[in-house]
Amino acid sequence: MIRVLVVDDDFMVARIHRGFVERVDGFEVVGTAPTGDEALTLVGSLQPDLVLLDLYLPDAFGLDVVTRLRAAGHTCDVLVITAAKEADAVRGAVRQGVVGYLLKPFTFADLEQRLQTYAAERARDLGDELTQEQIDAAFGSPTVGRAAVALLPKGLSTETAEAVGTALREAPDTLSATECAEAVGISRVSARRYLEYFVASGRADVTLRYGSTGRPERRYRAR
Repeated sequence: MIRVLVVDDDFMVARIHRGFVERVDGFEVVGTAPTGDEALTLVGSLQPDLVLLDLYLPDAFGLDVVTRLRAAGHTCDVLVITAAKEADAVRGAVRQGVVGYLLKPFTFADLEQRLQTYAAERARDLGDELTQEQIDAAFGSPTVGRAAVALLPKGLSTETAEAVGTALREAPDTLSATECAEAVGISRVSARRYLEYFVASGRADVTLRYGSTGRPERRYRAR
């Protein structure tokens, strides 16, 4: 189980977030904290794997709490959950190495997707000696994934692009639009739009599989 600490000064919001997390398989909430100081204390005593951190706390700005966590030697991951849309806050979160940045308000599906992606990344076996591609992936800069969706065409969402990128990277072989749609939970037409975007931007390759009848099937593979 992945142990989670929820940090939010609003009691009702924290309870909702706790309920969301506990609906996702493989995750358990080990505590909640309304302030930065209490978050630091609970991280020390509970040793969570992941902290869901609001930035607007009554005693500190959330990113300052991350700095204090690292200074204290805590290595737990941090997923920011906040209403802060300012570019400086986002850039600061990136510099602090947070694993995600989710804007309030959000749905259960929004958080579930990010938790599942986090769990998949956490479970990935990197081995002892790595190739450059594996190193790039470990640093969150795979050719298909978070770094590949910084600038998306109109009508495509970052969240769905991340999910499609994950499905494409984790496919044991090539992936069709239909298989991608089933894995991500979107329509085949939408899946193909994202897959073709990855091909057009150089993050994926496409091949044709010919059957006995009909059009050849387009199969996609992450570069």
